[in-house]
Amino acid sequence: MNRPLTLSPSILAADFSRLGQEVADVVEAGAQWVHLDVMDGHFVPNISFGPAVIKALRPWTKAVFDCHLMIAPADPYLAAFADAGCDIITVHAEAGPHLHRSLQTIRALGKKAGVSLNPATPLSVLEHVMDDIDLLLIMSVNPGFGGQAYIPAMTDKIRAARALIGNRPIDLEVDGGVTAANAAEITRAGANVLVAGSAIYKGKGVEDYRKTVAALMAAAEEGRA
Repeated sequence: MNRPLTLSPSILAADFSRLGQEVADVVEAGAQWVHLDVMDGHFVPNISFGPAVIKALRPWTKAVFDCHLMIAPADPYLAAFADAGCDIITVHAEAGPHLHRSLQTIRALGKKAGVSLNPATPLSVLEHVMDDIDLLLIMSVNPGFGGQAYIPAMTDKIRAARALIGNRPIDLEVDGGVTAANAAEITRAGANVLVAGSAIYKGKGVEDYRKTVAALMAAAEEGRA
């Protein structure tokens, strides 16, 4: 199944002093989704923001809010993130013992359910939950910080993930070190959603972001051609 090519800029690299405007600007610049990296200082060694900030950002755009929960446990907070306006809620397979329950909960809240895998986590953990997934997120860096370099071995993992998905209506997302230099390689392997932070939030304002969004999308299209 040929899923739409989508760019989901991570606001982790945005200017937090004007976060609402940064969200609006990157969408105006051509991004389809907004990637929300939620970190708890426990599951990953960093702290970012929570549902209150997301709720405050929601009026700034109608774009899809692609929420990536790097928190453990995640289940007690799923309703709060749904109420805040997230459209897709992604949990880490490593963050709790009951992945199937987490996915069921997200869907019961009326949201799309995603699963993220750290670089060292095998795809085999998804064998029995594939029909409960709307999005599969492959981490191409170790989660917790922006600005890291893409791990080359993840290209083969992306290719294997695409084969596992088959004809299911599941988006395959890649997060970590995505740039215009490697976007073609990533989409050629089968990804259709690219997360990029520092590669997009260069410069300041709509016109600067329009250039970086266009460069990434052009490279990504090249890989799918």
